[in-house]
This record gives sequence, C-alpha cells and structure tokens, in this order.
Amino acid sequence: MTAETMAQEETTQKVEVVVEEGNVLDVEAKETLDESKPAKAVEKCSSYKEESNFLSDLKEFEKKALVEFKSKVEEAILGNTLFEKKEEEETKKVEALPEGGEEGEKVVKEEENVEGENEKGVEVEEEKDLSLWGVSLLPSKGDEGIDVVLLKFLRARDFKVNEAFEMLKRTLKWRKEMKIDSILDEDFGSDLESAAYMNGVDREGHSVCYNIYGVFAGEEIYQKSFGSEEKRREFLRWRCYVTEKWIQKLDLKPGGVSSLLQINDLKNCPGPSKKEIRIATNQIVSILQDNYPEMVAKNIFINVPFWYYALNALLSPFLTQRTKSKFVVARPAKVTETLIKYIPIEEIPVNYGGFKRENDSEFFGQDATVSELILKAGSTATIEIPALEAGNTLCWDIAVLGWEVSYKEEFVPNDEGSYTVIVSKVKKIGSQEGAIRNTFKNNEAGKVILTVNNSSNKKKRVMYRYQINKNSP
Repeated sequence: MTAETMAQEETTQKVEVVVEEGNVLDVEAKETLDESKPAKAVEKCSSYKEESNFLSDLKEFEKKALVEFKSKVEEAILGNTLFEKKEEEETKKVEALPEGGEEGEKVVKEEENVEGENEKGVEVEEEKDLSLWGVSLLPSKGDEGIDVVLLKFLRARDFKVNEAFEMLKRTLKWRKEMKIDSILDEDFGSDLESAAYMNGVDREGHSVCYNIYGVFAGEEIYQKSFGSEEKRREFLRWRCYVTEKWIQKLDLKPGGVSSLLQINDLKNCPGPSKKEIRIATNQIVSILQDNYPEMVAKNIFINVPFWYYALNALLSPFLTQRTKSKFVVARPAKVTETLIKYIPIEEIPVNYGGFKRENDSEFFGQDATVSELILKAGSTATIEIPALEAGNTLCWDIAVLGWEVSYKEEFVPNDEGSYTVIVSKVKKIGSQEGAIRNTFKNNEAGKVILTVNNSSNKKKRVMYRYQINKNSP
C-alpha cells in the first residue's frame, strides 16, 4: 500500500447501514482504519421552551401578580367596567338637548332609562360571558385556560399588573370595535393564500407559520394590497384574520403549546422605497405587539437583504425588549443552517433546504430516522444503503449544510461479475442547492453508495435518511 493510498484512506469516512427487512439495525462510521464512532440521529441544535403556565412553576412575585390580575379582571367584569363609557358621547348628548332646557334634558334621561331597562341586563350578561380566543375571562368560572391567557399579558408587561390590565382592556376594546371575534366568518378570497400559511412543527411542537413577502413583488398584487388607504385597511384586516386562524391551532391550557414559530421570508420583498408596504408593516407590528402578546415563540427572518438592517433600526424603538429578544435573522447563505436549529430537517420544506415535500408519497407516514455525520475539511464520506433483496425500490434524501461539495450516487452489485451502475455521476453542488431526493430499483442484491467529497477548508454537516419499499410481485 502506497503512502498516498494510506493518506486517502485516513481521510475517508465510511458509513455502513445494515438493514434487515427494511429496518435499520446498526449504523457505524469509520474515520480511520483503526478508529470508529457511531453515526447518530440528528440532535437538537438549539432548545427553547415556553415559559411554564403552571401556577406551581411561577416565581412568588409572578404568582402574586397573577392573583392580583385575576382579581382586577373579575371585579371589572362583574362591575361592568371593562368597557368604559366615553365622556365625550355623554357631553354631545347634553349639547344636543332639544330647546326647552330642563324639560328637554328630562326627555333625554327618560329615553336613556328606557334603553337601560331594555339593554343593561343583556349587556352585563354578555360582559360576564366575555371570552378571549375561546377562553372565558371571568376567573370565577374556572376555565383552565385563564392563567395561560392572563400570563401572556403579564409577561408582555413584565408582570406589572396595572399595565397588563390596561393592555387587556385596550385589546378587548380594539377587538370589539374591529369585530375581530367574527372575523373568521369573513371571506378574503384566495389572492393572498401563498403569502401566509402553516407548514409543519418545530422541535418543541410549535406550529410553524410562514410569511412570504416576495408575493408582493408583483405590481398587480402590490397595488391590490397597498394601492390605497382602503386597500391597506383591508390588508391589515386580512392579517388579523390569518393570525386568528393560526391561534385556533394553539392549546391554551397549562402544559399546552400556546405560541407559534413564525418564519418571515424576505426574498424578493419590495424594498424600503415602496413606502406603502413599509407603512403597512409598521401597522402590523403595532397591532400584533399590542393585541396578540406572547403568541410568537420565535420570529425568524430569512433571506434577509442588506436594507433590512436599516429598516429594523427604524422599527426598533417601537418594539419592546421582550419582542426584540425573539428575533432571529439569517442571510440567504444561512437559511437552512438557521432553520435546523429550531425545526427538524424532515419538517423544513425542500425549498428551504429541508426534506419536506408536498404530497410526499415516498416518505409519507414513514418513520425514517434522519442521521447525521460530520465531514471534516478535505475529506470524503461514503454512505452505503444495502439492498439485500432484488426487486426493491430504494429512496433517499441527503443534504449538506453549506454544500460546496462534489457528490455522486452509484449501485454496486454483490456479484463481482456484475457491473456497477452509475445512478448519478459526479457533480459539483453549490451552496444554494436544496436537499437531494433520488430513487433506485435494484434488479439484484447489492448496495447504493452515496459519496460526498468535501474539498473545502471547512467541515460540513451531512444529513440523510432512506426508505426501502418492497415492490409487489
């Protein structure tokens, strides 16, 4: 054996996957001829858990604040004071008294008394039944979600009870004026369906919501959404509709997943020169921060252009520190690397470098473990997927964070007299490449070998999974 050959073997990783009846039994990786270490399933790169909503887990000052907050809410609902009458409206009634002085005032008061007799009882009853996101706000009713909802307002105001109470009152007033409780019954059409949608869950069970700003790059949809003040108002209402729809997926109970992971894709987003979308964005931020506290666990911005940082600097003074602490920013080259910290690669859409594909018939309902290996700088890895029986179809997904590697696929028969089949010839894969999916039907026993050559001076993370589907005779 030559020194060159020995050096090559020293820098080659070989991953052998032993399979019996389609199940993984053992996976091992060999970095050198003498050393070995297990190839492992992908671990969490970053863990972030929601703060507990169980009373027993709260700190003493938090418990005290929650008890006080519940008492104030109970008193306000029973006393019918959550929605305060506007003094201005009362003044206008007095100013608009009919001629006749005291006699006219007496007529108005008599009318108000009649209205009170007819409506006051109903109004008070409605207020006692007041709810928010399906949770009764009257603490004495004992709705198990009450602590979860009220803690959202408390945390948004650093457990300052009076400030949290005022925030709740303003939110309820805003919802009443904007008729938010019935917004899900409205029809906003399908024009913006691709601009905001849910897809998958993250590592902590949060539903992942995507906001695709590139949708507004087209002039027609841009004008339809922001072309006038009336259209912007309708757009903002649609945004509230989407938020309310997403909240329906939450479990607003202690121990439940009560917030969302939000992905904001800024690829092809209209720039800051488009003032209409900038104004609408400011309004959205204000509405969500003021009326939907603690509904977002993380706010991840991906494909961020250079001008975002200037815009963020303008918005920053209007954001609370707690809101800003949830922001994560990723430039285009770091999208997959960032998302995988929070979302399993099998739940990341393929257009963002993950394995998830729409209507995936190959891996749908399959529990195929995703494995990972670290590929050192200047080294090569081979992943072997044995096909112990002829006539099966092998399917695999593979992704390399950062790519910039050479990659090939081949089938090597067990019979030494048979020829190796090139499934995919050697090709250079750039950093913008998404995950690779391929299939192969073997006509004889053998193995598929995936080869990744990392000639760069940086180590790479390789993630892969596979499935063996037995074909019917």
